Amino acid sequence: MKRLLKFLKSYRKECVIAPLFKLLEAAFELFVPKVMASIIDVGIKNHDGSYVIKMGLVLVALAVIGLSCAVTAQFFAAKAAVGFSTKLREVLFGHIEDLSFTDIDQAGTSTLITRMTSDVNQVQSGVNMTLRLFLRSPIIVFGAMIMAFTVDVEMAWIFVIAIPILAIIVFGIMLLTMPLYKKVQSGLDKVLGITRENLTGVRVIRAFHQEETEKTRFDESNQALTAMQKFVGRISACMNPVTYVIVNLAIMILIYKGALKVQIGDLSQGQVIAILDYMSMILVELVKLANLIILMTKALACADRVASVLEIGTDVGENGSDAANGKDQAENGTAEGKSGAQGAASSDDAQPVETFVGASVAQREDANYLVFDHVAMKYRGAGEETLEDVSFAVRKGDTVGVIGGTGSGKSSLVNLIPGFYPATQGRILLEGKELSSFDEAELRNRMGIVPQKAVLFQGTIRSNLLWGKPDATEEEMWNALELAQAKEIVEGKDGRLDAEVAQNGRNFSGGQRQRLTIARALVRKPEILILDDSASALDYATDAKLRAAIKSIKDQTTTFIVSQRASSIRHADLIIVLDDGRVAGLGTHDELLASCEVYQEIYYSQYPEERKGAVTNG
Repeated sequence: MKRLLKFLKSYRKECVIAPLFKLLEAAFELFVPKVMASIIDVGIKNHDGSYVIKMGLVLVALAVIGLSCAVTAQFFAAKAAVGFSTKLREVLFGHIEDLSFTDIDQAGTSTLITRMTSDVNQVQSGVNMTLRLFLRSPIIVFGAMIMAFTVDVEMAWIFVIAIPILAIIVFGIMLLTMPLYKKVQSGLDKVLGITRENLTGVRVIRAFHQEETEKTRFDESNQALTAMQKFVGRISACMNPVTYVIVNLAIMILIYKGALKVQIGDLSQGQVIAILDYMSMILVELVKLANLIILMTKALACADRVASVLEIGTDVGENGSDAANGKDQAENGTAEGKSGAQGAASSDDAQPVETFVGASVAQREDANYLVFDHVAMKYRGAGEETLEDVSFAVRKGDTVGVIGGTGSGKSSLVNLIPGFYPATQGRILLEGKELSSFDEAELRNRMGIVPQKAVLFQGTIRSNLLWGKPDATEEEMWNALELAQAKEIVEGKDGRLDAEVAQNGRNFSGGQRQRLTIARALVRKPEILILDDSASALDYATDAKLRAAIKSIKDQTTTFIVSQRASSIRHADLIIVLDDGRVAGLGTHDELLASCEVYQEIYYSQYPEERKGAVTNG
């Protein structure tokens, strides 16, 4: 919670004014029993109607002043709480946007959503109620005790005994429930995660007729959350009846002792009523304080969860990958190995390309634009490396195909190029410089990336294309659409570039979404274009036109095409064949068809008639 207090710095004035006016309200409220006592002991006893009216007007004045103070305090408390939560959400959202893929994978999407919505709302309520009641309730409780001493010292000692007992109960329940509320929020994360999975995967669930299974899974998690909430709720619910019992016992003792004192003339009737009013004030305020402490317990638990997100470091950033690499290498014991030694060397001392790539690549001139030098990569928390000892070199303007079976590490490989994940061993060199030495913005601005899942944002086609290049002209957008084979899609829409795009692009087909996302990447004219299985929904003819159009780009764009289709990558300048995270083959289509068993298996499974021809010719 301490880390979050800095977001209240802009509202210091409100944080002072709100409690101050609550204290003023409390102070005026403490005078009410004294006024009532004087009305009884003077006005009513002496049948003095004018005195009763005069003191009644005093009570009205106290009520009006108290109400004004309460409204003022509420206004400033709400302003501080809402402003605090607004700044917190802004910072939290910005921090989540800056997190590396590794950190997001580790935290979990559902958890991040819960902490940014439900948890922040709980913290906002906690701040609001704290500013309003956290000082007011103790002031009323201890102020009532002090005022009781001004009435009768012997009777006031009952307050001194009752209040510590109440404090022990209240704070004891708070300490007991705080960790339980953290578990409740974790249970909420799980329920939200299942809900999110079902909403995003509803078509798959229905296709495999798993509705009942998913309902059962949700019910189990929901019931576990409900049971946990009931358990902690029962403990919290004990606070009110226990405080009522103790305070009412104290009131019974006060009435008994007061009656005896009135009978012998030590106290007046008005003084007894004043003391009872003070005890009633304490009862009401303790109930408020008990509810406030329950709310604060939830808020503190949620604040810790929000702060834990802000404490998540980024593996990617300005020189961030370098530090992450060093840490991971130390943890994996690679600093003493060959790759670790190479990683420590400067780019000027880099070994010649020929020493760590296949001959088919090394023989080409200037095959050093992008170099993978014995690169390994392991996801955080994974038991084994996803990529192991990957080495290759690429010329500027080359088209590179990446192919392999499911789970072979194709997406992991291309995700290393823009620095989405850090390499845990080896080096990645771009134009002779280690990738980790590049500024993140500079690196990403040189690349156009089309991920496996085609994502369009709500807005217009124009606004989606401007994600690729904010200052793109209409000519540049139309050129990009033409290259991506998406021109006819836009021309067929009402409004053309200003045609509406629904959330997630659901008013477009899968192939249309893919072509529009490719256009978004092409509009920035990237040096490196990464197409991560982004043409899977296209027919073969459109796929071929797309590849031919990208190949015709005159700006020497280096293109990486990840695909399961051999036809999509067979004309690439370099094909990387991956098998279980290792490079099984490296070369052109003809070279791999002659020498790489993994590539032969993939290719001939898609073109069985050519296998028959090869066997016949053999």
